[in-house]
Amino acid sequence: MQEAAARLFREVGYGAARMEDIAAAADVSVGTLYNYFETKGDLLLAIVSMEVEEVLAAGAAVLATPPADPAEALEMLIGGYYDHSLVYLSKAMWRTAMALSIESPDTPFSQRYTALDAMLTDQVCAMVAALQRRGRLKDGVPARLVGEVLFNNLNQMFMEFVKAEPIAMETLRASVRRQTALVLGLLVP
Repeated sequence: MQEAAARLFREVGYGAARMEDIAAAADVSVGTLYNYFETKGDLLLAIVSMEVEEVLAAGAAVLATPPADPAEALEMLIGGYYDHSLVYLSKAMWRTAMALSIESPDTPFSQRYTALDAMLTDQVCAMVAALQRRGRLKDGVPARLVGEVLFNNLNQMFMEFVKAEPIAMETLRASVRRQTALVLGLLVP
């Protein structure tokens, strides 16, 4: 159902897609669709969740055997996040998901969206800690805080990327690579 909804959201836009159309595209009854998803927002969150869970799995593989060079390790992790970000979701769909999460912060949608961001933050923090344990980054600098700064930056830059249709993925990646290099320059022993 999520794949059918993602295709329809891309084709006609989130606002124009009706639950009846999504059910037809997924070849299920409308009742069945509503059994799983009360609203289109719930369905969009399921798509976001599917995307982030795949990204987290790929990130775990990078974290298990990161490159020795901190810049390469973070580029591989962050690049994986970015490269997968448009597999199921378009920039317009991301804008809608972000807006829904901000508009109603106490809803299950927003809470899940926030929890997914926290999982990504934890993964970046874990990468920083792993690089510190290997002696690739200075000891004494709180890995959690560095990871949070790096995640907040990559997340903010992603928001800028989805707000502007003309911005290319490589432009996003190059900007974040430069910014990450600045932070790492302060942390490499």
